[in-house]
Amino acid sequence: MLIVIGKATVADGAIDAAREAFTKMVTASNAEAGCISYAYALDVLAPSVMHIVEKWQDDAALTAHFQTPHMSEFQAAIASLDVKVSEVMKYQADEGRSLI
Repeated sequence: MLIVIGKATVADGAIDAAREAFTKMVTASNAEAGCISYAYALDVLAPSVMHIVEKWQDDAALTAHFQTPHMSEFQAAIASLDVKVSEVMKYQADEGRSLI
């Protein structure tokens, strides 16, 4: 399994439009073959910061994700909103285990 963790900062006044773009991306990405989960959250201490967490079955699924029409639309949308992606890291992981 792959885990992708990202961080983006949204320009002042653009959080609602960014939330709309992220919501479309999350919805479409979660429907993709090979996507285990895809989510984002606003930082409670810095409300202009979004944290993105993705889980993919393998590199092929992640590569296919980057080639989807909704990814192109998302990139155009966040560019027009002055959203700055400051970190995107990919990790190899096992299936994990519950801690509760």
